[in-house]
Amino acid sequence: MKPMKKVTLIGLGAMGVFFAPRISEKLGAGFRIMASGARKDRLEQKGVTVNGINYRFPIVTPEDNDGPSDLVIIAVKGYDLAQALKDIKYQVGPETIILPVLNGIDSEKQTADVYGQEHVLYSYMRVSIAMKDGKAEFDPEKGLIHFGEEKNDPGHFSDKVLAVKELFDRCGIDYKIDPDMIKGLWFKFMCNVGENMTCAMFGIPFGAFQKSADANYFRRAAMWEVIRVANRLGVDIGQNEIDRQEHTIGRLPYQNKPSTLQDLEAGKHTEVDMFAGTVVRLGKELGVETPVCEMFWHGIHLIEDRIFGNI
Repeated sequence: MKPMKKVTLIGLGAMGVFFAPRISEKLGAGFRIMASGARKDRLEQKGVTVNGINYRFPIVTPEDNDGPSDLVIIAVKGYDLAQALKDIKYQVGPETIILPVLNGIDSEKQTADVYGQEHVLYSYMRVSIAMKDGKAEFDPEKGLIHFGEEKNDPGHFSDKVLAVKELFDRCGIDYKIDPDMIKGLWFKFMCNVGENMTCAMFGIPFGAFQKSADANYFRRAAMWEVIRVANRLGVDIGQNEIDRQEHTIGRLPYQNKPSTLQDLEAGKHTEVDMFAGTVVRLGKELGVETPVCEMFWHGIHLIEDRIFGNI
């Protein structure tokens, strides 16, 4: 197994900044950001500020064909994934590993549909990052990425997993290789639906869950809708996963806000279709009632309509 020397990151938002400074420090010019148009111009002119330090990373455009990367990290919003998969075309070769770190439960499948499952690893992030106007603040010591194949035996990790593990070890990026990545994805999805949707709908920070029974009513009700959908699909999550998250939510800084609320406050479109919308769609397909997620889905779309002047 050769150490990775060339890594391309597409999406330098709240997830992308978790990786960029540390990989860039070790790989130098071997680490690049993929960007084009106004975003490329903005990154070249202003860079991105992470924890008070301004970075100007090398940039590659979708049209640049300078040979494939060892690793492509996709860290865009869910609604930009289809375009990102087109943009990375020249970065993917026979040995390239693709790591989608998006929220949601099907970005790996969408990626595999285009490039083949043999290129793709599963992943999800556990980190709280505040990002506004190209400036990101977070504690790198309190965040990590979970990644791996669908199933992972600690004594027999695949070559893909070992290659990414070696890179993260070299770069000081905290990680966990889950035995069951599908269960992990659904756990993170359950947390995102319960927390992101409640905070976005009612304009409250994470800290509200530490003191408001009303906030927790909506959070837990949405979580249970995700659980019932997941159980119908054969994914074994339940009260233990809710209990596990109670500990985490109680330790987050009070004023931290999830990405959906940050997007609304910044006047951006949200990932509500990926979160509540997915639960509603799957609920209808599987015969599971999802009234709380349906309220979130329509309610947050209504907030977006107000923000964008559609009503």
